[in-house]
Amino acid sequence: MTDSMRLWLVHRTYDDKGLISLVYATEDGTRHLPKERAASALGRIPVTAAIDVDASDVYPVEDEATRERYEKEATRMAARHNPTDEV
Repeated sequence: MTDSMRLWLVHRTYDDKGLISLVYATEDGTRHLPKERAASALGRIPVTAAIDVDASDVYPVEDEATRERYEKEATRMAARHNPTDEV
């Protein structure tokens, strides 16, 4: 049996090639999952405040400053949004 983790959106950037880079992280900021989406897919696949993923799919956050930033943003998102809110 695999473990599921809830990750909150902590970072979003757009590039000039039509890609959106998303980073979801745990509320303690210690684990993250980067994702990319084509901007054209946003209408079909919404960006939500949180996602639930298999624990084996997430990566550790090595940098302490990044961990603190992710923790702050994930905690803020969790306090302000339901996981399925489109953001």
